[in-house]
This record gives sequence, C-alpha cells and structure tokens, in this order.
Amino acid sequence: MSGHSKFSNIKRKKEKNDAAKGKIFTIIGREIAVAVKEGGADPASNSKLRDAIAKAKANNMPNDTIDRGIKKAAGDANAVNYESLTYEGYGPGGVAIIVDTLTDNKNRTAANVRAAFTKGGGNVGAQGSVSYLFDKKGQIIVDKEECEMDADELMMAALDAGAEDFAEEEESYEIYTAPDDFSAVREALEAAGIPMLEAEVTMIPQTWVEVADEENVKKLNRILDMLDDDDDVQGVYHNWDE
Repeated sequence: MSGHSKFSNIKRKKEKNDAAKGKIFTIIGREIAVAVKEGGADPASNSKLRDAIAKAKANNMPNDTIDRGIKKAAGDANAVNYESLTYEGYGPGGVAIIVDTLTDNKNRTAANVRAAFTKGGGNVGAQGSVSYLFDKKGQIIVDKEECEMDADELMMAALDAGAEDFAEEEESYEIYTAPDDFSAVREALEAAGIPMLEAEVTMIPQTWVEVADEENVKKLNRILDMLDDDDDVQGVYHNWDE
C-alpha cells in the first residue's frame, strides 16, 4: 500500500470542505439520520451512530448541530427516508470508479451520476462491474505531525486493538481493519488519545491505474468534481494513481 497514500487527497478534500462546510455537514447529517433510524438515538448502543458522530467532530461540526440531527431523526416519524444506492463505472483511461449515495429521489441521483460520467467521457456499468477490483476495509489515517507516538508504538496500539495492517507513509500513518472491526479499533485508538485525520469504512483498490494523457486527466477531474458537488453523493472511490 506504500506510495498510494490518501493523505494528500484528504488534505485537498478537507480544504475544499473548509470552503464549503454546508456540503460536508449535509453528508454527515444524512449519515447520522440513517444511523439513528437503523439503530436508535443512543450512541452507547449504536456503533454506526458513534462512528458518524466521530466523523462529524473530525470535520468540526458543532455539538448542537449534531444533537439536533439526532433528535430530529429520532423524533420525526415523517422525516425524509434516505435510500442507499451504489453506482459503478469506468472513467477515461480505464479508471474504475465507485459512487456511494444516500438519496430521497433515486431518479434524480441516477441522472446526476450518469451525467457526471458522460460529461467526463466515462460510462456507468452494472452492479459488480468494478467493485471486484476493490477491497472493503476500515481505514484510519493519522497525521504524523499531530501524533506523539512513534511508528512502532502506534502500530502496536493499532494491532492490539484489532487492526489488520499498518503502513507508514511520508506524512501519515495508515491503519486498516476488517469492516466489522472498524468501530472497535477506532474507539480504542480514540480512547488512547490518538488524533485521527480521517476514519471511515472505504474501498481500497487492489491495483492502481496511471493516466498519462492530459485530456483524459481533465475528463477524470471533471467526473470527480461533478460527483463531489452532488449533495446526494456520500463517497467516491477510484483506482486512479494521481
């Protein structure tokens, strides 16, 4: 996994989010609402809600905004129900792309996702057409500058907590878990006072694709930018070696 850190992408994404907090708050707000409807409003008994709250705090969402979102989802039987849909396809240069969405209007979302692929010279495929190229993993990223532990200490703490793998990159440490172990590992590291730049269940590419053609690079960026700007899109995963 070395050499393919998400760290620079995360920093870029966080910078974009800093300029548009409304977007990331919308994404996390939907995750909180879905977590509450699926497992209840008590974080102590709802690990998915605990993970969503941790993500909210990592993105500087105010506590009162988090609390309002939980109470609204728990108390309003007529609150909007979001449907989870995943789209798969290819961008220019054979780059595989997976798009996770939460939507209250699947026709709108499908049209928007297809438009992003089409305008970027890609195409949406059938379910399973590219997901076999990825492994679903919990991923925790720790900024070296923010972490007081050295690599060996952090690795042992992560493995003791149940992590599967550990990697040291130039600017970050990356911890990988099985999806079912993610919450327990994240909470153990949080309890140990380890600052996490990002913690999520994500899709890790098995192989990476290099794109040399400048026109294809522009088209890929157009697809990703359009997807990033869509409020229904919760996450985008790809195997482009940027």
